[in-house]
Amino acid sequence: MSEDLDNTIRENAAGPRKASGDSGSVEQHSLQEQIAADKYLESKKASRSKGLGVKLVRLSPPGTAGGTV
Repeated sequence: MSEDLDNTIRENAAGPRKASGDSGSVEQHSLQEQIAADKYLESKKASRSKGLGVKLVRLSPPGTAGGTV
């Protein structure tokens, strides 16, 4: 889904913002709105993933015997 959205944003950025013809006119969402939508969708995806996004690691300074507490 992310690649599809990336491609859509690229295509929309490359094309015209407004287009009009005999049958009517079309206007796309602004690039800022598309970026905001992408950030929102990515944050939703990140919130569904397991974990807190923080990795806890026990560090032992050099010179200690095995780092046990």
